[in-house]
Amino acid sequence: MRKKIELHSAMTTFIDLLRHGETENSHRYCGSTDYPLTPRGWAQMWHTVEMSPFQWQQIITSPLIRCADFAQALGQRYCIPVTQDARLQEIHFGAWENQSAAELMQVHADAVSSFWQNPLIYPPPKAEHLLDFETRVLSAWYEIQRQFVDKRILLITHSGVIRVIICHIQQYPVERLLEFEVKHASMQHVCIEQAGHSQVRLVSDSSYDHQAISRCDAILDPFTCAADGSAK
Repeated sequence: MRKKIELHSAMTTFIDLLRHGETENSHRYCGSTDYPLTPRGWAQMWHTVEMSPFQWQQIITSPLIRCADFAQALGQRYCIPVTQDARLQEIHFGAWENQSAAELMQVHADAVSSFWQNPLIYPPPKAEHLLDFETRVLSAWYEIQRQFVDKRILLITHSGVIRVIICHIQQYPVERLLEFEVKHASMQHVCIEQAGHSQVRLVSDSSYDHQAISRCDAILDPFTCAADGSAK
């Protein structure tokens, strides 16, 4: 008797993690503070998504306007449904919210240095605890994987959220998340292969390049530069 062979077709989910572009007051700790994108920030994000080869079937965004405004514009341009998820919002920096590192170093130099060495043990006063932040981010991450199996998804979010997800995928201690650089408008590609058990891989980092973004800035300011970046 011929033995029956069961074939399991592998399903692959692609999730791209896009950080917002430059914002007003980018030099400040703007965790929950709702600053909009600058014109340069918009250009950075458009450049990144237009260089991406993926056709997304769903956009999920942080509700903060530096993410949500671009998500809505992108969804409208390419007819992609957009949803907001508050769990993808940046960590709240407590008493440091809306202050610059330079300002804080003048009065809290030791505290700032300790935070950068280990944000788990030395959080800002009255800030959201790093473990609580990790819990809410990964709650969204797991739910998105369950809900959008075999789809291509774009998450538009913040550097802290992306760092937590990278630490989780790479099995890296969350207190070392600041060792990962996540530039404005950079995109991380995550591949999740599901065949019996899930295999989650960080595929690549598609950071925008500064020369290309300079050309975007030139397009935004036609009174000083030509569209090809040359001086008028």
